[in-house]
Amino acid sequence: MRGHELALSSKRGHSSEAEICDLDTIVDAIAQVKQLVEARVPAAGHPLNRNVTSKSMRKELVLREAVLLTFCDPTPEESSRLFCLTAKEWESLLRWLDLSGLALYFLNRLIELDLCDLLPSAVITRLHLNQIDNSQRTQGMLGESVGIQEEFQKADLSYAVLKGLSLWPLSVPSLELRSQFDLDFLVAEDSAPEARRILERRGYRLYAISGRSWEFKRNERPGLSLKHLYKNLPSFAVELHIEPGVKGVISALDRRECRELRGMKMPVLSPVDLMLGQGLHAFKHTCSEFARAAHFLEFRRHVLSRRDDNVFWNDLKCLAENSSKAATGLGVVTLLITRVMGEFAPEALTSWTVDHLSRPVRLWVETYAPRVILGSHPGSKLYLLLQNELELAGMREKRPIRRALLPLCLPPSVIRAFPHEGWSVRARRYRMQFELLVARLGFHLVEGVRFAVESRRWKRVKELAR
Repeated sequence: MRGHELALSSKRGHSSEAEICDLDTIVDAIAQVKQLVEARVPAAGHPLNRNVTSKSMRKELVLREAVLLTFCDPTPEESSRLFCLTAKEWESLLRWLDLSGLALYFLNRLIELDLCDLLPSAVITRLHLNQIDNSQRTQGMLGESVGIQEEFQKADLSYAVLKGLSLWPLSVPSLELRSQFDLDFLVAEDSAPEARRILERRGYRLYAISGRSWEFKRNERPGLSLKHLYKNLPSFAVELHIEPGVKGVISALDRRECRELRGMKMPVLSPVDLMLGQGLHAFKHTCSEFARAAHFLEFRRHVLSRRDDNVFWNDLKCLAENSSKAATGLGVVTLLITRVMGEFAPEALTSWTVDHLSRPVRLWVETYAPRVILGSHPGSKLYLLLQNELELAGMREKRPIRRALLPLCLPPSVIRAFPHEGWSVRARRYRMQFELLVARLGFHLVEGVRFAVESRRWKRVKELAR
């Protein structure tokens, strides 16, 4: 039986035991967590300094917070909330774990802490099956990446691997634990045409060009759903990010390094470029409708791995000093994580990022951090409040707030027409696009109303903070 078909019920007890944990189970769970807390020492050498969970926070956010707190050292007692959930609560939480990219990280953390026995066996089994599937999927994506890079290197292209594979091992303990949807490459501007031809020869189709990013897909399949998230399918997506060549300016490609991965030497960004790119990627998603919690967890892990390396932080500061967006983006992301998971970043980073955020931006983070990091797809429009404050602070955005509130264009095609496609494939494509259109329309209407209400509340919050 596959993981997504398992009934989410606990073996602990009578017919209603899938709904309620008995008192002894709760006491034992909390006792084990307390023992764990007493036995471990904070990795950063500082006491945990988090916001106390608001009583008004919805229970689903409280449970998601408990998941994130399991990754802290020491593990707070709030994590014990996970040991007595109902079957319905686990079903909802597992869906969020999938969408947030945390599911397999969470399983790995439970194994590290030796806490798997405290969760329903069906939940652990489901996560283990997902991990098996994702291991096969990761191997498939690695194989595709190697195939593409072999052709890139044969054509003597100037490129580097971005995000995903390059995040191992500092941000990602094992590639098989990461939920990855596409392959990203930074390509020099003069190498981009040949890179496109290589991808098209491999069967990829160009879907979209957004600024300096080109999106390609191969073997797209209509009708896929969340249950296929970890499956090793023959469908791939590739993004080429074009690096403009400027005379006399040293680019990220000029600073790249080579790293051996699975028997192949792959060019990756330098350590400081990698950190900066990862932080700005998380900031980009913070300034959008939905930000996956995994992005914040990976960034936190990366920062902790470099915590005492003052030379590294100085090099990063020098790299980012010519960009106000870099310092602001790193500051917002760092403060978001701190507000939910506790202090983790060294002063060598926070002194020129977090400490230089404007008061309204800091207030936005302090007010909405849990709803941003712990939110679920499709997200919300809270980021527009942040965008407005960033614009007032001098950071211009390309997309006006009015257009973000109510877009005037239809969503792009999820899957384009295939040559000589059958009627059944066409019907599934049309159905998929129609469902997306209805979902997006509903999202904009509902979240538009919520934004109007929240914007009034935000004004009052700012007035009280003066």
